[in-house]
Parts: sequence; C-alpha cells; structure tokens
Amino acid sequence: MTQQPTTTFSVKPTLVGEKVILRPFTGADAPAMAAILGDPEVILFTGSATGGELDLERLRAWYGTRSDQDDRLDLAVVDRAGGEVVGEVVLHEWDAHNRSCRFRTLIGPKGRNRGLGTEATRLVVGHGFEQLGLNRIALGVFNFNPRAIRAYEKAGFVAEGTEREALLHEGEWIDATSMSILAREWSAHRGVRP
Repeated sequence: MTQQPTTTFSVKPTLVGEKVILRPFTGADAPAMAAILGDPEVILFTGSATGGELDLERLRAWYGTRSDQDDRLDLAVVDRAGGEVVGEVVLHEWDAHNRSCRFRTLIGPKGRNRGLGTEATRLVVGHGFEQLGLNRIALGVFNFNPRAIRAYEKAGFVAEGTEREALLHEGEWIDATSMSILAREWSAHRGVRP
C-alpha cells in the first residue's frame, strides 16, 4: 500500500463517537486535566513521578498550545453523557517518512469502566490510518495494567514483545509490553475485535 498522508498532524479534528467526542484541547481544559493527572491510578499506570501539586498555569500553557503543534495530535476525550473532559489521546513521535507514530492515552476516574477509552482509541487510530495515511501505530503499556492491554487488544493492537524491567515501582521492576497495529490490519477489522 503506497497511500500518502491526505493531511498532516497540523490539522486538529473533532472526532465523534457514540460515547465520546475527541476535540482539540484549550487552556480552559487545564483544571480538568490537573485532576486527571493527579489521580493515583493515572500516576501509577503512566509511570509518572509523584511530585505533589500540579502547576495549573503550566498546564494551561501546555494544553493551550497543543493545537499549535504540527508534529503531534493531542485531543481531549469528552464524555458525551456529561460533557466533561475525562482524558486524552495522543499521536506523537511522528515519523513522516515511515508513516508511523506512537500512541498514548489516559482516562481519569470519571471515564473508567464504561468503554470510553476503547472507543477513544478506535476513533483516533481510525483517524490515523484513514485520514493521515499512517502505516503503523505503536505503543507501550506496563504489564500491571491489564485493563489497558485489553482495551488495546480490542481495538486491534497486537503484542510485539516485552520491554524487560521498564519501570521501578515500589522497589519492584515492572515489564512493559510493546504493541502495534498496521494499516492493513485496521482495514480488515476497523478496530473491532472480540
């Protein structure tokens, strides 16, 4: 398949699903993201350092400039039921020549266990393949996060290998799993796997 990108990462779309809307961030999303980023489960599963209070002004500056970036796509995950920002999805580390990038997501407590993360993953991955012309999207996930691994598998990601002892957590080494999905796989199942 020699499809070339039909657009670039500079275009920040709004993607609408049954449960979520993915939309560009604004600085006004900083308070919601501060609460999400401060959640103990988010800190644990992203391998983030616990460093106390998040600086709201720095978060406003960060999220307020996401739409200015032409080498990555950061979108807020909005719960359609309540209209609240419950997380983020990000396509980053774009390799234009090889038509590949990395994916990451996080969902805060108000968005968990309702399929919002799975749908958000499917929406942004579908956009990556169908609109951006990507060939490969990869991610890494810590092995003590089975909920995320299952959501990625349901969206079509395939385990490729193990990153041994990738995270030191409370004195114990945690492995991570490398996963990816290819354009030809996406076109076969559109992110719907049992």
